[in-house]
Amino acid sequence: MNPEELLRLIDVLQIQKDVSKEAIFLALEDALAQGVRKRLGMGEDLTVQLDRKTAEITVEDEEGEYEIELTELGRIAAQAVKQGFFQRLREAERDVLYEEYENRVGTLVNGQVQRYEGQDLVVNLGRAEAYLAREDRVRGETFAPGDRIRGIVVEVRKDGSRVRIQLSRTHPDLVRRLFELEVPEVADEIIQIKRVVREPGYRTKMAVISSDPKIDSIGACVGVRGSRIKAVIDELRGERIDIIRWSDSLETLIMNGLKPASIHLDNIYPDEDRHAAIVLVEEDQQSLAIGKRGQNVRLASKLCGWEIDIKTREQYFATEDGLDPNAETPAELGESTPESDDAPEQEASAVEAPADTAATTEVATPPGEDQA
Repeated sequence: MNPEELLRLIDVLQIQKDVSKEAIFLALEDALAQGVRKRLGMGEDLTVQLDRKTAEITVEDEEGEYEIELTELGRIAAQAVKQGFFQRLREAERDVLYEEYENRVGTLVNGQVQRYEGQDLVVNLGRAEAYLAREDRVRGETFAPGDRIRGIVVEVRKDGSRVRIQLSRTHPDLVRRLFELEVPEVADEIIQIKRVVREPGYRTKMAVISSDPKIDSIGACVGVRGSRIKAVIDELRGERIDIIRWSDSLETLIMNGLKPASIHLDNIYPDEDRHAAIVLVEEDQQSLAIGKRGQNVRLASKLCGWEIDIKTREQYFATEDGLDPNAETPAELGESTPESDDAPEQEASAVEAPADTAATTEVATPPGEDQA
């Protein structure tokens, strides 16, 4: 191969492999150095430089510099150059892909299901393949080869000469990115998604706030007749989404986070030392506040970052000493007042709210969904 043919080959590889011309030159220089060492039996101090314009090869060692031709290498050394070059070219491709997708961690990608490798789903992203592990898929989701799929890039790492891209459909950021797609006000950062917590496949709570007082953060995310939130729910295969209004006030955030239960603000008692809050509710609101299998209060706790203990007034004041259930607040009895071991506990499998429970202005749910 003469220098002109070598330069044409480099131009073709640059287009085919989507690797910079400089990366190809460097890979070729390393491979040539390996071939020259094999041909001449020289040590590691030998270096090779390839002229970027003429493709002339210059060898430099302890004795000085001199030019060589590819034809001087011989068949065995030429084969070593070829193998070494394509190995380094694959590594250059890997580095380009790694840099591209490492910068996309936390973003939403679209792909097509290719195949299964064990329990992992292999997704074609175009220039790269990604993996969706079983634990990163929502329970009950099924995909077949050829299906289109969306996921969040959660990890990118080098794996030999390849790049391993890991996707997730259970990550809270999936909900965040889907709303950025569906709600222009979120994409434009007029509405800010402050926090998202999920129990994938079942329920999500998302707290939002608007920087424009003329734009209702919840209404914008729900859309006309629920069109925007429905698109997100469809992508999540029916996962329920509660949209609540963010507040810097802990008590208000707890009250909003526990919706659809009706909570009075003055019945929320935070304990800074324990980083926990007692919330007193009416008996008919306790099941709603706790939710099915404790889901509502569990998600509200994650959303607020505080442990939340739901009790009726009777449960709180039913102590062995027979304290007065008509006392105004728990604070009147002191924070150290013990609870009775005999106090009835709310069952974790508390029933959901009836399907016709009305949504409030502080929480948005998809049309037609129940409120439990």
